[in-house]
Amino acid sequence: MNGAGDAREFWESRYREREQTWSGRPNQSLVDVVDDMLPGRALDLGCGEGGDSIWLAAQGWSVTAVDVSPTALERARRAATDAGLADNISWRVHDLAAWEPEGEFDLVSACFLQSPVEFPRYEVLRSTAERLAPNGHLLVVAHASAPPWARDRHEGHGPPLLNAEEEVAALSLPIEQWEVVVAENRPRRVTGPDGEQAEILDAVVLVRRR
Repeated sequence: MNGAGDAREFWESRYREREQTWSGRPNQSLVDVVDDMLPGRALDLGCGEGGDSIWLAAQGWSVTAVDVSPTALERARRAATDAGLADNISWRVHDLAAWEPEGEFDLVSACFLQSPVEFPRYEVLRSTAERLAPNGHLLVVAHASAPPWARDRHEGHGPPLLNAEEEVAALSLPIEQWEVVVAENRPRRVTGPDGEQAEILDAVVLVRRR
């Protein structure tokens, strides 16, 4: 990364462009994968405005939620308070490239942790995965394709866009320590800026620490 200042400047500018950037709903792949898990301690990487973190807290998880944007986290805090879940989530403003979490977690979630700003994504994922307790899970949900109106610029997705199998390979987690539970490319309908519809693919990867 060119520095924490570069990442913070980019994401602060993006969040300040509008009063709300995301829907506030949790990512469906997170819900599908995590719904049957026994709640414990969760780490939400790049939590944004808190949709995933708030859903996890509502399911009984104790959540540490991290993002580089103070604006996004302030919105997330307000949403958590409105949902009556403020005590279940610890919000942290950090540049993930220069931050090490404390303690152990049962779940590390990284949904769409992709950025047009230079970012050591896989190093961050491997480093935070090391904080998982035995039988803990790392969930990665990533853009595997871009809609037609954004293919030239990936609309902030940040190249490269990998499928699930490529994501597993890029993680480079030793197979004697990790079990791949899910590695799927899941379709999702999206709406463009002019109301156009398209189907894209999300890479969904869940690995379990042995």
